[in-house]
Amino acid sequence: MEGYYADEAASEFTDIPATDTPVWILGVKYNALHDAAQIKKDICTKIWVTYRKGFVPIGDTEGITSDKGWGCMLRCGQMVLAQALVNLHLGRDWTWSPETKTAEYLQIIHRLEDRRQAPFSIHQIAQMGVSEGKAIGQWFGPNTVAQVLKKLVKYDDWTSLEIHVALDNLLIINDIRELCKTGGISWKPLLLLVPLRLGLNEINPIYIKALQNCFKFHQSLGIIGGKPNMALWFMGFMGNEVFCLDPHTTQKSGTIGKKETEDEILVDLTYHCRKAPRMNILTMDPSIALCFFCKTEKDFNDLCDNIKEHVVTSDNQMLFEIILNKPTAYFSESFAESPKHSPNLTKHSEDSDEFEVL
Repeated sequence: MEGYYADEAASEFTDIPATDTPVWILGVKYNALHDAAQIKKDICTKIWVTYRKGFVPIGDTEGITSDKGWGCMLRCGQMVLAQALVNLHLGRDWTWSPETKTAEYLQIIHRLEDRRQAPFSIHQIAQMGVSEGKAIGQWFGPNTVAQVLKKLVKYDDWTSLEIHVALDNLLIINDIRELCKTGGISWKPLLLLVPLRLGLNEINPIYIKALQNCFKFHQSLGIIGGKPNMALWFMGFMGNEVFCLDPHTTQKSGTIGKKETEDEILVDLTYHCRKAPRMNILTMDPSIALCFFCKTEKDFNDLCDNIKEHVVTSDNQMLFEIILNKPTAYFSESFAESPKHSPNLTKHSEDSDEFEVL
């Protein structure tokens, strides 16, 4: 069995060095020396989505039955969406255990399962990717998976989310308020994705502090990114290292059902991992998407304030721009058409080639 009880080595949690170095995981600060148990529980609670095999074919009856080698970025998108749904329906402080049967939790897993009917299954994401110019079985980049998820959430009322993808390195506050404020009054929870390219072949070190600051915001849902040839979901950092969940494990497809049978219980275990690899932040691929969740308008206003104070710090180091209203001359719907752009960020006309078939 993969995942939670994969093998003897995986029966131990990720090693957390016993130092006073702060550990940040999606807006929560821990002390590596004193909070090891809480860090491990937080990591294991995260919904881990990996390659699967043996699912119903994507497309026709002769279609693809495994996403091994091409679905890593799609799986990272599922992980970010899953965490947004956990924060919305269960709360950021909710924790998972092998005995968990919470109705909301089961609903979230059902939406990710490898079934054609599941709203955010590999089938739905891959097929919606066709509208973004990606053939079924072709890898995605961060921007593509963001655009696909934005379309798919429109078809699932229970999810109760709006997704905004901030293009052209530009976050326009009033565009988001217009999107999320139903009838100009009620706020609909927001999953905000900001695709960026922070260098040519590697991340420019001048952006590291701002990236680390993003993990500290309580609205943080981490970073969709990776390293050459593999997509990863980064969910925190410790010193100059980032923690990630890695989708590059191929597990058998299955359903969690009501988590009553032995098989259903075992399937649930495959969605949780005791290992969160660490890597130097400078080895991250420069093509990323920052991810944030704002349950309320107050959350969004607070996020904007934090971005202005800790991310948009100077013309030389700003990750992206944040403004109140769309510029008069602004007409772009894609990176390729952008009339405005932060001077130190390389223009990103489409998903880069860094995420290749393994």
